[in-house]
Amino acid sequence: MKQSYQTPEGIEVAFDDENLVANAGLVLVSTLASKLGLDALISQRVDLTGRVGGANPAAKSLTLIHAMVAGASHIDHVDMLRSGASSKVLPFHVAAPSTLGTYLRSFTFGHVRQ
Repeated sequence: MKQSYQTPEGIEVAFDDENLVANAGLVLVSTLASKLGLDALISQRVDLTGRVGGANPAAKSLTLIHAMVAGASHIDHVDMLRSGASSKVLPFHVAAPSTLGTYLRSFTFGHVRQ
């Protein structure tokens, strides 16, 4: 970080390391999810067979969970997990927002009631 103490406008922040991760705190959440076997539990319990977008529910659910932990309030905010080197610290494939929209629409009112 370069600093100029005359004015606040003189501060310049430069990220020049390719291994920087914007949401490095997700490593803790990711580790906990892995230790708990959350991906296996989701794969075992969430059955959307035959529904459009119902494949691979574990990765899609984990993407949503991690995005919410990182502060996502809209489905488009999931893209924050796809930027930088975040995919290097997450042990699952981060799904695109459009894929997650299709996944969420595959649930029915009956699923919600369960």
